[in-house]
Amino acid sequence: MEFYIPTETGELLAFLAAIVTGLFGLFVLFAPGMALKFAGLQPKEGSREAYAFARSAGGFHAGLAIVALMMAQSWIYMAIGGGFALAAFGRILSLMSDRSFSLKNLLALLVQAVLAALPLGYAFGFI
Repeated sequence: MEFYIPTETGELLAFLAAIVTGLFGLFVLFAPGMALKFAGLQPKEGSREAYAFARSAGGFHAGLAIVALMMAQSWIYMAIGGGFALAAFGRILSLMSDRSFSLKNLLALLVQAVLAALPLGYAFGFI
């Protein structure tokens, strides 16, 4: 088995989205305190469950990205894109319902939208 690096532009963009997803997941998996602080979240004093939740979410992102990089199949890229699309939708709901409008939330929405668009665009043949 050899590691596949795409040469087609659309697939390369989806591949890069998987790499970013994996790096994000590994960051959250191995540095949950920094990730939570970056997100503006603080665990409750004496409670460690927030770290377990963050590590678990990071592990999920990293695992999905690793499988996408190893398999290089459009339906796995579609899973990454679909996940980020729903995450972006949830952020939009939060912006509207929770009045969480801030520059950090807008930047996170932009990143999620791009990480959704790249793999979905490839999987559906738009790029």
